[in-house]
Amino acid sequence: MTAARIRSASSGSTAADRGLGFGTAPVFLASVSTILGAILFLRFGYAVAHVGLWGTLGIILLGHLVTIPTVLAVSEIATNRRVAGGGAYYIVSRSFGPSIGGAIGIALYLSQAISVAFYLVAFAEAFEPAREWAAGAYGLDPDPRWVSLPATVLMVALILTKGADLGVRLLWIVSAILAASIGAFLLGSGPESIRPDGLNLTTRIQDSDSFGTVFATCFPAFTGMIAGLGLSGDLRNPGKSIPVGTISATLTGMVVYTLVAVKLAQSATPEALGADQFVMAQIALWGPAIHIGLAAAALSSALGSILVAPRTLQALARDNVLPTPKLNRILEAGRGPGNEPVVATYASSAIAVVFVALGSVDFIAQILSMFFMVTYGALCTVSFLEYFAGNPSYRPTFHSRWYLSLIGALMCGVMMIQMNVLYALIAVVLMVAIYYGLRRTRKGERDLTAIFQGTMFQLTRRLQIKLQQNRIQKEEGGWRPSVVAITRFGARRVGHFDLLRWISQRHGFGHFIQFFEGEYTFFTETEAQRHVEKLIQRTADSKAEVFVDALISPSFRTAVAQTLQMPGISGLPNNCVLLEFSKQESDETDETVRAARVATGARFNALILRSTQYRFGYRSSIDIWITDNGTDNARLMLLLAYIVVGHPDWKRATIRLFAYLEKGDSKREADKLSALMREGRLPISRQNLTSIRPEAGISLESQVSRHSSDTDLVIASLTEEELNSEMAEQALLNRFDGANDVLFVCASETVAIE
Repeated sequence: MTAARIRSASSGSTAADRGLGFGTAPVFLASVSTILGAILFLRFGYAVAHVGLWGTLGIILLGHLVTIPTVLAVSEIATNRRVAGGGAYYIVSRSFGPSIGGAIGIALYLSQAISVAFYLVAFAEAFEPAREWAAGAYGLDPDPRWVSLPATVLMVALILTKGADLGVRLLWIVSAILAASIGAFLLGSGPESIRPDGLNLTTRIQDSDSFGTVFATCFPAFTGMIAGLGLSGDLRNPGKSIPVGTISATLTGMVVYTLVAVKLAQSATPEALGADQFVMAQIALWGPAIHIGLAAAALSSALGSILVAPRTLQALARDNVLPTPKLNRILEAGRGPGNEPVVATYASSAIAVVFVALGSVDFIAQILSMFFMVTYGALCTVSFLEYFAGNPSYRPTFHSRWYLSLIGALMCGVMMIQMNVLYALIAVVLMVAIYYGLRRTRKGERDLTAIFQGTMFQLTRRLQIKLQQNRIQKEEGGWRPSVVAITRFGARRVGHFDLLRWISQRHGFGHFIQFFEGEYTFFTETEAQRHVEKLIQRTADSKAEVFVDALISPSFRTAVAQTLQMPGISGLPNNCVLLEFSKQESDETDETVRAARVATGARFNALILRSTQYRFGYRSSIDIWITDNGTDNARLMLLLAYIVVGHPDWKRATIRLFAYLEKGDSKREADKLSALMREGRLPISRQNLTSIRPEAGISLESQVSRHSSDTDLVIASLTEEELNSEMAEQALLNRFDGANDVLFVCASETVAIE
C-alpha cells in the first residue's frame, strides 16, 4: 500500500481543504496494491498445499465474509459526515464518539504499525535468489534480517527527511509491476516435473497445518481493502471516492486470489507447493517477475503503513485518547506546513523494529490477523447497532445492509476463536479495557451508551406497538419527532393518520388520539374503546408504527391541554402536536387555530394539516415554501420533509425548496439554505432550490399556485406572531388556495440537522 500526505484529524478543517485533491483512482490503487501483496506471493502455495483447493477457496470466501461487510460498513460511515485527514480513525471517532473511536483507533494503529514489520520481513524474502547465490558462491547464509532491519531504518529516514508527498506517485508504477507479475504467473505453465495429474480439489500434504492456522496466516492478504482511507485528507470527494475505490479494490482482489488459487492447484502438486514458498516463480513465464512483484508490493505496502500509522497515532494524541496529557502533547507534535508527525513516526518505527527483529512472517501474520479481526469486528458491530438505533443524525449517502454488518461481526468472532482462543480473548479484553478507560475520562460525550439507548428506543417503540396490536396488557412506560396527534374524526379522516405514520415510521414516535366530546363515564369510555379497537386494526392493516388511544373531554381545547400534559408513551417527552382540518369544512378552522395556540403557548411545535380530497395524490412530490418571517421554521420543515420521503410510500418523491424572500440578498440567502441542506445531508439538490423575488402585482399566493398546484404535499411556514395575531382564522389557514394538501409548521424549538 502507498498513501498520500495524511492531514491531521482536526475537526476544524474546512470542507474545501482537500489537500492534493485526488479522485477515486488513488484510493483503488492504494487498496489493491496492499491486497495483492506479500501473502499472495509467499503463502498461497502453502495454503493450497495444507488445506487443498477447496479449503483455500473457503479461506477466500470466509475472509471476504469479514472484509466485504467491513468495507461496506466503513464506506457507509465515511459518507455520514465530512471526512478529513486521519483515515479510518477520524471517520469512526467523528461518527460514534471518541470513546468508541479511541478503542477502535488504538487497535487499528497497532495493526498498521505491526504491518510495517510484516511487509518488510516479506520484502526481505524477495531476496531469496540472492541468498541462494551467496550460499553457493561464498558459502554464506545471510539472515533475512540483514535486509529487513536496514530497510526499516532507511525507509524511516526517507519518510522523516522527504515527508509523505512521495506516496501516491509510486502507486501507478507499483500497480503496473503487480499486474505484470500476476499476468506472468497466470500465463505460465511450469515444469512438467511438478504438475499434478489433473485438478484435484481436496488433495493436500500429509501432516498438514489446521484450517485455523492457515486462515490466520493468510488473512492479512484480505486486510488491505481500507488502505485507501489513509488518503481521506487529500480526496476531492471522499463521500464518492472511498466507497467506490475500496469496494472495487476488494472485489478485484477476491477475483485475483481465486484465479491464483486455481492456477496453483492446476500447475503444481501439494508437495511442490509446500516445499517451495516461491513456487509461483517456477510456474511463471519469467521467474524473476515474481520476486520483483513481491519486492514492489511489500515495499510499497510497508511505505504506506509507515505513512498511515504515525498519522493515526497523531490523531489519537490530538484527541487526547492516549493515557496521559504529556504523552498526548509529545505525540501530536508535527513539523512543517504538512504537520508531519515526527515523534509519532519514531514511536511507530520502534514498534516495527521490534517485530522485524522477530523475523517470522507466519508469527507476525497471526498477531496481525488478530488485531485486524478485532478492529473489523468492532466496526461491523457498531454499524449494525447504529442501524437499529435509527438516529436521524446518522444519514449516510451510501447505505450498507444491517445483516451484512451482523454477518461481518459474527464472522470476526468465529474466526478469532478458530485462529487462537487465547489471542482472541486477549484482543477482546484489551479493546474493552481501552473503551472503558476512555469512557471514564470522557463523561458526557457520545459513546456506546448512546447507540444502545437508540437501539433500545427502537426495540421499545416497536414492542409497545406490537403489544397494543396484540391486545396484551402492558405498563405505559440529535432531535427526534415525538408527535401526538389529536382529532375528532378518527377513522373517518385518512390524511391525518397517514401523515403521522409517515413521520413516525423509523425516526420518531407517533401517538394518535381520537377525541370524544362529553363527560367521562363508563358508557363513554366503553364507546371510546370500541373506536380505539378500530384504530388498532387500522394500524395493523397499514403496518403503521403508531400508538393509538382515545380521550374524553368537555371541549377540544381542553382535550389538547390534557394531551400536552401526557408523558410520551415512547419514554421521550412529546415535542410536536399534529392537528388537522378539512379545507372543505370552514367551521373547523377556528377550533384548530385555538388548539394550535395552546400548543405553542406550552412550547410545543405545532403542525397543522389542511387536508383535501386530493389525499396526497401520487406521493411523488413535496414543496417547501420559506418566507422572510418563517426562516426560524426552516430547519423543522426540512427535517420533516426528509423523514416523510424516507417512508416507502414516498420512496419516489422529490423535494423542492422555494425561498420567497423580500429582504436581503436573495442569492446569499439561497446559498445559506443550500449549505444547510448539504451539511445536513438532506436529499435536496441545489437544482431543486428556487429563489423567488417578489414581483409587482404577483403575490406569494400566486407564486404557490403557479409552482405547486400539482404538488402532493406543500409544507409552509406559520409563525407564532401570525398564529397569535388578530388575523381571522379563516384567512390564516386558508392561504395558498391553489395548493392541495398543506402542512403548516410552527416551530417552538430550534432543531439541529447537521
